Amino acid sequence: MTKIVFMGTPDFSVPVLQQILEDGYEVLAVVTQPDRPVGRKKVMTPPPVKVEALKHGLPVIQPEKLKNPTEMEKIIELNPDLIVTAAFGQILPNEILETPKYGCINVHASLLPELRGGAPIHYSILQGKEKTGITIMYMAEKLDAGDILTQVEVAIEEDDNVGTLHDKLSEAGAKLLSETLPSLINGELTPQEQDHTKATFAPNIKREQEKIDWTKAGEEIYNHIRGLNPWPVAYTMLDGEVVKVWNSKKKTVKSDASPGEIIAIEDDGIVVQTGSSTAIKVTELQPSGKKKMTAESYLRGAGADSAPGMKFGE
Repeated sequence: MTKIVFMGTPDFSVPVLQQILEDGYEVLAVVTQPDRPVGRKKVMTPPPVKVEALKHGLPVIQPEKLKNPTEMEKIIELNPDLIVTAAFGQILPNEILETPKYGCINVHASLLPELRGGAPIHYSILQGKEKTGITIMYMAEKLDAGDILTQVEVAIEEDDNVGTLHDKLSEAGAKLLSETLPSLINGELTPQEQDHTKATFAPNIKREQEKIDWTKAGEEIYNHIRGLNPWPVAYTMLDGEVVKVWNSKKKTVKSDASPGEIIAIEDDGIVVQTGSSTAIKVTELQPSGKKKMTAESYLRGAGADSAPGMKFGE
């Protein structure tokens, strides 16, 4: 039986681990990030992969830094046949990469060499792509630059957000891994080197990227809002207060209003002028210090304060 060490951290990784177990491989240990404080009360919370591993009685290793010799030795001593990673969050040092006889492979949520890095799902929507996918590749010490073993495309629908696309890709990754492992173990795959000249990158989202720029085209703003939903969530300003914008629709308008100006109040949303003829109808939002709500609920509470002529972004 092939002995595997699995490395992963967030929800994306859980179906991949479940599939490995379902397919009957022996999982020697699960390596994941340390527990982190979560929420206002800073409650120490285990990563989703740790929770899943403990359900199955699997040993869990949580190194702060894999390059620490003591932590590294824990994994090397397990002597796995194969290491599988999926959104683990650290680059594996060469000493670990050279340990398993079948190598170390990674389940990555893009069609490499496009969108290397920690936020490929976000960027595939932010950039308005119509498709993305899963790549299973050999790992290298350089970020997401290893040789490709298998790939599968996943369509991005017009109403997909990061949450829905995340779930599609997670399931697609588990399925592709299940199909790939037998061929890999039997030596039936020919790895393909990536075309590094075509590499693009998807670094983790920074706070300054979350703010909506209403001077941009409506299509781009629409992709921005859904490309940050449900985390970390796009935001704008209104009367000097932060307002998170969770959901929106596109709406073609004719207006002389300036970008960010509220041009109409409708039953299901607040129509905002952009830098193009495509306006944005904000349908779900979250005022500072309050819960997420529909635009209808917000307007009932805000009354005349959100009348046309007011401006988002200020």
